[in-house]
Amino acid sequence: MDLKTPAGFLRSGVILVTVAALASLPWVGAPRSWLVYLFHFSIFLAMASMWNLLAGYSGLVSLCQPAFLGLAGYAMTIGTWVGIPWWAGLLGGGLVAALFALLISGAVFRLSGVYFAIGTLVVPEALRMVFYLWRPVGGTMNGAGAGYMVKGIGGVSMDLIYILAVGVGVVSLATVRWILRSKLGLGLAAIRDNERAAASSGVNVFGAKLLTFVIAAAVTGLAGGVYYLNQGYIEPSATFNVRWTMILLLATVIGGIRSEEGPIIGTGVFVFLYFGLARYAGYSMLIQGVILIVIMLVSPGGIVAVLRRLRGYRALTGHGGPS
Repeated sequence: MDLKTPAGFLRSGVILVTVAALASLPWVGAPRSWLVYLFHFSIFLAMASMWNLLAGYSGLVSLCQPAFLGLAGYAMTIGTWVGIPWWAGLLGGGLVAALFALLISGAVFRLSGVYFAIGTLVVPEALRMVFYLWRPVGGTMNGAGAGYMVKGIGGVSMDLIYILAVGVGVVSLATVRWILRSKLGLGLAAIRDNERAAASSGVNVFGAKLLTFVIAAAVTGLAGGVYYLNQGYIEPSATFNVRWTMILLLATVIGGIRSEEGPIIGTGVFVFLYFGLARYAGYSMLIQGVILIVIMLVSPGGIVAVLRRLRGYRALTGHGGPS
């Protein structure tokens, strides 16, 4: 946090008050529906922030995010079947996602541009087929493929799960802010603009990409673990699913890619659409796809770009300023 200037001090204070207010909602009698909406907002925000870090700031249009959240969710769930506490499974799930990102990086980083996107797109589908056929801890087939209930969470309240979700959302935003203001962030900006020029300037291109990829996988995995802790059940068809990729794209593009506030605004809009379109489940993906295309055509920079243009117009014409 920036405490060196009055504006920075005020901004930091607003952030702390907002986080404290969100965390206190379960204990001040907030309606349960608020907690449900904010739970989904926090989970989607964490995932969108990490995708924005990869695609917006690093030039890595990764489409394998469902693999990270799915592996973390399975690690947490299967852990409860072999006696590992759920909270340790959450941390372990983030670690599993990070290790998997490290494992596949050697192959996917040989690709670039659209080929990188296509290469990462097949990863969740491959994992979906693996988990359809593999029964990690045995048992009868439950649901679609290797479906498992999360064990030993009878005493875990919705309030606690909500706090975990808010925590993951805050961690995702703090992680992006920290990276962008570090040497790693400068290196990523150089790589995104011109990879060859960055390499010739001494930037460790592979190392910067790898570290960002692994960090994004870990935080996405944590968010996935909390999501499936709340679900209480996981199965491959819905887990390693392209709908997660659509969520990331919509939340980031609607708000504004390559901006810190973009995922926050975009996730808020997406959560409204997510619950508003629930009654039209058969057409939900189609409607969301149309919205995504319209946003990309009308304002490629998302809502943030529109707000910046309005702010610039007001500053230029003197509207909204002191008379």
